[in-house]
Amino acid sequence: MLRNGMQDDLTQCRVILARPRGFCAGVVRAVDIVERTLDMVGAPVYVRHEIVHNHHVVKRLESLGAVFVEEVDEVPEGSVTVFSAHGVSRQVEAAAQARSLDVIDATCPLVRRVHREGQTYADQGYDVILVGHSGHAEVEGTRGQINGSVQVVATADDAQQVSVRDPGRVAYITQTTLSLFDTKDIIAVLKSRFPAIVGPDTRNICYATHNRQSAVLELAERCELVLVVGSANSSNANRLQEIAAQSGVAAHLIGSADMIDPAWLNGVGCIGLTAGASAPEIVVQDVLAYLAALRPISVEELDGKEERVRFRLPDRLTKKPNIEPADALV
Repeated sequence: MLRNGMQDDLTQCRVILARPRGFCAGVVRAVDIVERTLDMVGAPVYVRHEIVHNHHVVKRLESLGAVFVEEVDEVPEGSVTVFSAHGVSRQVEAAAQARSLDVIDATCPLVRRVHREGQTYADQGYDVILVGHSGHAEVEGTRGQINGSVQVVATADDAQQVSVRDPGRVAYITQTTLSLFDTKDIIAVLKSRFPAIVGPDTRNICYATHNRQSAVLELAERCELVLVVGSANSSNANRLQEIAAQSGVAAHLIGSADMIDPAWLNGVGCIGLTAGASAPEIVVQDVLAYLAALRPISVEELDGKEERVRFRLPDRLTKKPNIEPADALV
């Protein structure tokens, strides 16, 4: 008998949940900022770029009255506007000021730290190399926050080709959501080419990215299939899928349960399940329900790190706590 294209298998399948998974502190803060702003001033509240890269989160906030735009010139003059967790360039800040927008900045504090580090290096006369993916919102924001020479490299090959004014005055910073492993390879190339290079090693890879990547590696060691919940435009979710696949197991990035191909489960006795830092837990639970409808499953969780990091909200948003908190999605 076939069900949804997959041969029925009544053998119980183990599902191991990554720990940690899903929302990080920066995402909780950003979503909470939009929710609290809506509660205080009412709809519409404009958000420049997706607040975080997750379709479910964006749609939920739209249902509450958030209006997402790509550029601030789409926002009516004087309107309340939130900058996304990825950060924005100085040019975007200036454009918002020119339109008299009432801006609330949801940039992740760890991204802000990268901005400060990059500007410090530039102020000291270094050529700054930003390890990241050109075109990603965080990278464009970081590059636009640094007054000085900034070049973006995404691969070890890019690092072999990059040219600088003075090999003795080179610094690097990194996008926070990259793979630790790819970043190390790129940094190794930069260090071999520019022995005097300075930089934070892998400290710019945020704690949440590091923890989720370590957890997905453990899933890959124990399971035959790894499912990563996250949107296709989420950098950190894509890196989780890549890391699992590079470990030699079948791995798929799924935005929702209905993206699962039942054929993936054929002959699989253990499935690893994780979620990117901007993916809500409700989608993970939907995936578990979908898997349970296909065949019997048992569910367990890794003994991973418990994350206790919390980031402060802007002072102006701490006056009215009578709303559903962002981490209710978790």
